[in-house]
This record gives sequence, C-alpha cells and structure tokens, in this order.
Amino acid sequence: MSPQDYLAPATSEGLPKPKDLWYHLSRSTQGRAQSNIKAFYKYFAIPGIGQLAGGLPNDHYFPFDTLEAKVARPDRWADRKTPNIPVDPPEDLSLNKLKIASGGEAESAHIFVPKDSQVVDRTRKIDLASALQYGQAQGYPPLYNFLLNFVRKNPMTMTPYEGGPDIALTCGSTDGFSKCLQALNNEWVEGRDDVKDKEGLLCEEFAYMNAIGAARPRGMNIAPVAIDDQGMLAYGKGALEEVLENWDTSKGKRPHLMYTVTMGQNPTSGVLSLERRKEIYGLCQKYDVLIIEDDPYWYLQYPSANAMNIKLNRATAGTSTSTSSKTPKPSSSGSGYPFLDSMVPSYLAVDIDGRVLRLDTFSKTIAPGCRLGWITAQPALIERILRITETSTQQPSGFVQSMVAELLMGPQTATDPGKGGREDGSGWDMSGWVRWLEGLRGNYERRMNTMAKILHEGAYVVKAGRRRSLTAVTATSDSEDEWAVIEKQQIYDFAWPMGGMFLWLHFNFSTHPLSRKFAGPKLARALWLLWTHKPYLVLVSPGTIFGPNEQIREEKAWQYFRLCFAACDEGDVGVISKRFVEGIQAFWRIKDGKVIEELLEEDTMATLDEGGKGRVGMQSLMGFC
Repeated sequence: MSPQDYLAPATSEGLPKPKDLWYHLSRSTQGRAQSNIKAFYKYFAIPGIGQLAGGLPNDHYFPFDTLEAKVARPDRWADRKTPNIPVDPPEDLSLNKLKIASGGEAESAHIFVPKDSQVVDRTRKIDLASALQYGQAQGYPPLYNFLLNFVRKNPMTMTPYEGGPDIALTCGSTDGFSKCLQALNNEWVEGRDDVKDKEGLLCEEFAYMNAIGAARPRGMNIAPVAIDDQGMLAYGKGALEEVLENWDTSKGKRPHLMYTVTMGQNPTSGVLSLERRKEIYGLCQKYDVLIIEDDPYWYLQYPSANAMNIKLNRATAGTSTSTSSKTPKPSSSGSGYPFLDSMVPSYLAVDIDGRVLRLDTFSKTIAPGCRLGWITAQPALIERILRITETSTQQPSGFVQSMVAELLMGPQTATDPGKGGREDGSGWDMSGWVRWLEGLRGNYERRMNTMAKILHEGAYVVKAGRRRSLTAVTATSDSEDEWAVIEKQQIYDFAWPMGGMFLWLHFNFSTHPLSRKFAGPKLARALWLLWTHKPYLVLVSPGTIFGPNEQIREEKAWQYFRLCFAACDEGDVGVISKRFVEGIQAFWRIKDGKVIEELLEEDTMATLDEGGKGRVGMQSLMGFC
C-alpha cells in the first residue's frame, strides 16, 4: 500500500497491522528480556495486597509533604495567538487576516501536588506517594494516559495502522534519540568489525549536531541528504532517492535509519509539506528505512511567513516536487481544535508500516529543565525501548512528572486535595493545553516577524561612485563628462521561517570589497568575530557547526549563520536585530585588509577547531536548541 493512498482515519477499524520490524533491532535489543523486578509492579496496585516483595522505601519517610507552584493559566497568551490558517497548503494570505494580536498577560494559578490524593485508580492518582516511588519504564501512569490520548486523537499524529501507536516517556528528546539508536543500531568499532557491517544514518545536509554527535561515536556512516527551503528533498541531485540508490557498499551497509527535523527544521526553519512527506515515506518503504522524526517545534508553524516567501519566490510548505493535486487535509475527521487541525501532520499520519519513531518534548512547551518528553511508535518497538529504559533511566523524574500531570489534569475526584493550572483549581485539560500552545505560537511568530522584517530591509549594501558617460567614452579628446552612480547589491538572503525558532541566513561573500584578498571562510569568520565587538555585541551560530561532514563544512556551511529569535525578550528582538544588521553593513565597508587580519588574530576558537573540538565547544556555547 502506498502512502499516497492513506491518511490516518478517525478509527483504526479495518486498518493493516504494522509491519514486523524485529530484524531492524540491534542484537543487544533483541536479546533484552523484561526486567523481573519491574514485572512485579503491576501487582503492587492490587487493593489490599500485603507488599513484602519489592525493595521500595516507605513513602511516609519521603521528606516532601507537598509540591506547590504559582503557574500560568492556559489563557495567559490567548489574546496574542495567530489565526489558525494552515501553512500547507497556503490559504488566505490577506495581511489583515494574518495580523498577529497583541495583549497583556492573564493572572496566575496555584498548583498543589498532595502527599496522598486518596485516589485508588493508579491511572488517575497524582500525588507524591506514587510519583516519588519506583515506577514503571512507561512513565507516570496519569501523565502517560493523558499523552497517549493526545497522540491518538490529534489528527497530526494519528496513525493508519491497526491499534494505533504506543508511547514511552523519556528524559527529553536527547534521551529518546539515544534510546532509538541503542534499539536500532549495532555499534561498529574500527579495527574490530568488518566494514561491510558498518551502519549509517541519513540526515539533512544541515542538521542538529547533538544528534549527529550521538550517532558518530557509534561508528555510523553519516549520510547527508540535500534540502530546500522546506527540508529534505526526495528527488533530484543529492536527494534521498539518489543517496540510497547510489549507495557505495564499500563503506558499509546502505543506511536503514533516518534522523530528521521536519517542523521548523534546525537550523533552516523549513516545514516539510504533506506531499513531500509522502514522497519521502514512499522511498523509505522502497529502501526499508526507519524514520526517527524529532519534532520539538511542531506547534510553531507560521502562516504569516507564506506571504513573504511567495513574494520572494521562495518555497513554502505548500510547494512540492510532486505532480499530485492539491494536498489533502491531514485527517478524515477533525480534533475539535482548529489550531491542531491547521498543523502540517507528522510522518505518523502516513505511517502505514509502523516505521516511524517520533520524538516529542516538553522542553519548548514548558521548560528545557523539565527533561521530559516521549517517544511515539508502533507498540512492538516501544516494548523494546522500554526494556532499554528499565536498565538505564528507569523513568523521568517523579517530581517533574507529578507537577506536569497536576498542571494538565488537576484533581481527579471530589476528595482529591490536588489543584491544577486553572483559576478554579481544575487542570488545564486538553482544551487548556491547546490554548497554551496557540499563545506560544503567537508570541514566537511576532518575534519572527520583527527579526525577519529588519533583516529583509538590511539585506542590501548601497555603493555610490562615478561612471563615465557614453559621450565621454566615444569622444576623441579627453572629457570629464561623468555620471554619479548608486548601486544596490544584495549581501545575504533568507526564507522567512515557516516554523521553529530560527532564521537561517545565506551570505554572498563574493560581494565584499576584500573578497579577492581573503577566502570566503576567513571573511565569514571575521564577520562572526566583528559581531561580538562593541557596538554590535551579538552572538549567532556559525553554519559550520550544523554541517554533518567535513565536505559540507568546507564547501558551503561557512556561508550560513543561524539566528534564534526565541530566547530574547520581545522588546529586545528588534534592537538586537538592528545591531546585527549594522554589524554587517560596517563589515562590508571595510576596505583595509589589516582590519580583517586583526579580527582573525583574536580567533581562539580556530585553534581549537582541529579535530572538531571547536565545533563541540561552540555547540555547548550556543545551548541545546
């Protein structure tokens, strides 16, 4: 069955079973048995049972009696949300309709996690007695059930296979990706293992380097795939089909794993259309590739960027290399939430075979310090990942899980003393959670528009000079007849971000006055250093840290810089963006090579860059975005 034939329906009746992908599991993962101790936990919940079996400490001796916090109500940013217009396919691009509201902040609520909620049902019991105790690898039962319900009822993540997916809670997406690699990749060691057994990882040609950094030490071949403004390309030069079809087996096995960020791609900010997803999924079926879809920015899709990208002739999420007709809606039935229904769907929505593992996180929706997320995949794969979890992290922090569960779900019975994240003490529930995400999208979209507008206006350098007139050129005698000439030259270009938290700038260093004296990478480095000086004082990520191999870093990555518009306070985004542009304009006015040389002399990072050490340091400096 082709992914073109399917989008996830509202029910799983009559759907095919997910494929048996056991043969893709690593040898160690195939050999894992369920933890004997963990298998006991389901019996602990039997009412009245005398607990003499496990090694659980007594919850009466936990020093925490309650957990309390002042938290935002779900409507804090409700008056700042963006209209729910799909980015794929683009609909009404009226500037009035796309205007982003602006308003004040709603008041806070007070959440309260009690020591004992007196709730018997363990899937609804939110308290410290249960949350701080040893638990199951699946995650804290109330939060697990809330998230599983969200995944299965959200059109964006509904799967077209029988029974639907399962989830496992993780300590964030980094932990989730690490477990996916353990489950699906056999570690390869040079000098010990035969090269024919070396496995590979497909990724975008500009990629989130912490993920690549996790894969490379396992001995994996990193296989970059060409991209455009949307994201990964299915067909064409350097695209997925070409990479897989022409794979050189002398350097190892053809890759069976793909790592991809498809919504607000990091670092390029592209959003992959549904049609493109179908094309890529079809190729993954043909070449038997599993897709690890890392999606921390899924709720940050920006319809307001479509208007500018169409004006600038840039690809939008509604643009596809396919000759198919207009992209269909994500699901045969809506979620009841226009915000969710407007989102470009996940690969899960076309995952007929059960070959997609999706990574979600609370890092961008609540806070990175939560270290809390979840993996969504077919149940057989989740079961194997749970076996890995049982002997590693066991489960995320009980403090964090109980706080998030109380925030979202609130008290579960009339006698439950807990309090959730609404004014009346109830939980946010699904409607509040969606409202919160809408407000976040509106705030970040406003920042994106502020930065992109300033950068768009500063993309040109104006050069003034004098040029001899035609009369002067053809005259037989000397002539002083000249014309004043003003020339406008583009320094950089970019696509307005369709999603995520970043803006990806491409520079044309051949337009710099000293481009004949200094190589492009040196000019790029000098520019980066100039930004760190007064009066500019701006720190951005150089494109080289996103190049997954040396060839990309040397040939093209140095031409790019990534800017994050999310971290600055709203009032600072415009000010910092203007300083950034002023730094560019000042750099293009430098005509004395000594200035460039002086900048490069202070570059301590360059001496560390041998062997990639400088890139590792730079990634730490830039944070785990």
